[in-house]
Amino acid sequence: MTSSDVKIRSFQVGDGPALADTWTAAAPADPISYQRFRDLFLLDRNFDAAGLQVAVMDDQIVGAAYAVRRLIAVDADDLEPTAGWIPFFFVHPEYRGRGVGRALLSAAMDWLRSHGRSEVFFSSYTPSYFLPGLDSARYPSAARLLAELSFERQYDAVAMDRGLVGYAIPDEVRKRIDALTAEGYSFGIPTDDELTALITIAGAEFNPDWARAIREGVVSGLPLERIVVARDPGRAILGWAMHGTYEGVIDRFGPFGVLPSSRGTGLGKVLLHLTLERMVAAGAHSAWFLWTGEKSAAGQLYLKTGFDITRTFTILRAPLRPADFEE
Repeated sequence: MTSSDVKIRSFQVGDGPALADTWTAAAPADPISYQRFRDLFLLDRNFDAAGLQVAVMDDQIVGAAYAVRRLIAVDADDLEPTAGWIPFFFVHPEYRGRGVGRALLSAAMDWLRSHGRSEVFFSSYTPSYFLPGLDSARYPSAARLLAELSFERQYDAVAMDRGLVGYAIPDEVRKRIDALTAEGYSFGIPTDDELTALITIAGAEFNPDWARAIREGVVSGLPLERIVVARDPGRAILGWAMHGTYEGVIDRFGPFGVLPSSRGTGLGKVLLHLTLERMVAAGAHSAWFLWTGEKSAAGQLYLKTGFDITRTFTILRAPLRPADFEE
């Protein structure tokens, strides 16, 4: 049996449950439910059925690769017209080694080329991604295939976890909270009106997708007690930390940020610990997140706070030259 026995077509209504089942068979360590597959990808605001390439053999779905380009900008009117993304691809274990993965990825890349894209990134797509990059340690064969298709490493991101059983805010952090409070700083749940300032800071100073996540989370019913803000003596917001933002998972920490002008004051450490305390109170047994730089200031703070690196993801990029498409 070869790739010539496989039909590559675009997504059709009715494929969803089989796609989720095949994904889970292909990646049992990273399974997905149909509802989560639907919410993350089929209901993604940039979803185009023609970009979701599906491999079919004997009327059975055996794999898929999802190509997407921006139809709605993350920030202002920037549609990133040269860029495309492949957030995932998979092949059922029984059909590997026959060129199915290569055929799927090639079809996905061709589709992006046909829409004028000149570069493609693997997995690092917002707002809807399952993992931020390729876990080469877990999926070495995928890493080899992507390298053969000219994908090259751009940078690494790490996921971290910390157990919360028995957690309590350290005494040194309590003392810092008391000292900052005595200076006029305050920490607490944002008011409804303060959300406007928080969203502005998140989008302008950090990441437009964080602003989107906060806004959509609150509109979808995120309790405000899952957000902690730090205010200066004039009640201007200097930073925040939160949990439960993404998909309502209370154990998932972030986003989290402190304005550059206020770093080095201990506000970041205070916000992190206050949020961990709130997570325990909400019933979380651990805190985790998927994406930070190990050497970044935030990454170092997490490590000092008892987080451990659990996975490393590589963000990959490949050029999409028109000549390749013509060949």
